[in-house]
Amino acid sequence: MDFKPKILVTGANGQLGMELRELSNANSSFEFIFLGKEELPIHQAEAIRNSFKKIQPQYCINCAAYTNVDKAEEEIEIAFQINATAVGLLAEICKEYSTKFIHLSTDYVFDGFANTPYLETAPTNPQSIYGSSKLEGEKQAIEFNSDSIIIRTSWVYSSYSKNFVKTMLRLMNEKKEINVVYDQIGSPTYAADLAALILKMITIIQSNSEKQFSGIYNFSNSGIISWYEFALAIKEITESDCKINSVSSAEFVTKAVRPSYSVFDKEKIQTVFEIQLKDWKVSLKSCLGKINQSSH
Repeated sequence: MDFKPKILVTGANGQLGMELRELSNANSSFEFIFLGKEELPIHQAEAIRNSFKKIQPQYCINCAAYTNVDKAEEEIEIAFQINATAVGLLAEICKEYSTKFIHLSTDYVFDGFANTPYLETAPTNPQSIYGSSKLEGEKQAIEFNSDSIIIRTSWVYSSYSKNFVKTMLRLMNEKKEINVVYDQIGSPTYAADLAALILKMITIIQSNSEKQFSGIYNFSNSGIISWYEFALAIKEITESDCKINSVSSAEFVTKAVRPSYSVFDKEKIQTVFEIQLKDWKVSLKSCLGKINQSSH
């Protein structure tokens, strides 16, 4: 019998976890173990150790995160516990078991004041508790396990879970007009594309065991837009007759500060893992098609 490397996915019920589940059905090269926060609360050391002892995974993809950006401003302790302390813990246990640790991070580690795409090496300067907790998670991952891979991503959406695309669909359905900010610029990431990328990375790592792949990588779909343009595209593709007004961030007050510029330089990941980035609108159409299908 051929040995199948095991991939453990934590936070398996979120957007990325669900997309990985879907891809796993068609992928026979690996054995996948999906654990949601009920089965594996990643902030509990004993729970992680027990799982690792039982599963002995070759790879661990950490999709678990505290992602409520505004609520994090109040729930500081919980945000840091899940996005930082737990990440260090996972990284450390991965090292003990010689498990390759792949962790997801965010554009919120930057202040968003730039006007050219952020390189992986750009100075970080988070402006929110969420961003600070995610940055601390990156640091702990690298400190406890220098072999970690960190993928920074932005504006993630999917047909699963809560996200901007699904919120827009709901609002366009319920209201005659809505307001969307025009002065926050970035690149969307379709979680299905991110899931496919991660499995490609693992396949490449698996067949190049002597090569070093650790470090930070930026990933999103290609193209640079505002949230307003993103909403307009959703309206156009779904042929909604809801009116979309562009408003400034100043008019749309939130508890946590959003980066006004979230564009990554993605040269590194494209070169190292030989990937082609999909255009954001192509991926958006795929996702909307899928949502439409599942609603019928």
